[in-house]
Order: sequence, then C-alpha cells, then structure tokens
Amino acid sequence: MAKIALFPGSFDPITLGHRDIIERALPLFDEILIAIGENSDKTYLFDLDQRVAWIKEVFAHEPKIRVVTYQGLTAAFAKENNIQFLLRGLRNPSDFEFEKSIAQANRQMESDLETVFLLTSARYSYISSSIVREVIRHGGDYKVFVPDSVRIA
Repeated sequence: MAKIALFPGSFDPITLGHRDIIERALPLFDEILIAIGENSDKTYLFDLDQRVAWIKEVFAHEPKIRVVTYQGLTAAFAKENNIQFLLRGLRNPSDFEFEKSIAQANRQMESDLETVFLLTSARYSYISSSIVREVIRHGGDYKVFVPDSVRIA
C-alpha cells in the first residue's frame, strides 16, 4: 500500500516554512497531498484559486505532490481518500501543544490516521502566514518569507 500523507492548511499564502516541511517530507512518503481547507468562517487575504496556483507552481517539478481542496473535517477527508498520514510542521512549543490536541482528536475520530510532525528548519521557524499577511497589508517586503511563485500585483 502506498504511503500517502496529507498536509492540510489554508496556505494564505504558502511560506518558505511550508515549502521546507514538504520538501523534507518527500523521501518519507510515496505521495503528498497539499490540502487547502475551505473554512466559511474564515476570511482569507487570497482567494482559493490563487493559493492553489501558487502551490502548483512551487511544486510543478515534483510528481509526488498533488494540490487538492476540501471542506469539512480533515480526518473525514483523509478517510474518504484512503490517506494514512497527516503531515504537520512544528515551529515552536506552542505549535506542538496546539497540534498535539488536533492530532489526538483526529486519532479519536479515525484510529488509522497517524500524524507525523516535522520540525521546521531553524531559518524558517519564525515565519507564519499570519506574519506574511501583516507584512503584505502594510506594504513590507514579503518576498523574503515566501517562495518565488508568490507574487502580488
């Protein structure tokens, strides 16, 4: 059976930290689905089509990566698509506590779903999509935090 990982997130926008986790996870899995969750309660800076396009451009050279979108519970989406692993990045202890709770809840809902945590490389550990959005909103140089594909007109 193929080892398939789901890397869920809003990717609003994708950051160098996200790219780092995905690239380092490639040797661990046969396929990685980068899954952009759609949450009607959340306001995004960038529309879904733009986020998908950026991610597809970043990983255009990588056949083991697919970009998908989904609504609802991540655990349910994983089960519906026969995904055995959730991939999550950890930047700091706060991330660990938050992600641990989510992983335990997912495991309670879907006992065959395992969460794999990778530590973000130190050089990217301070980057978050929230920080990048603030830099963008205030006209700062966001390009140092995101892959080259993320360009804002």
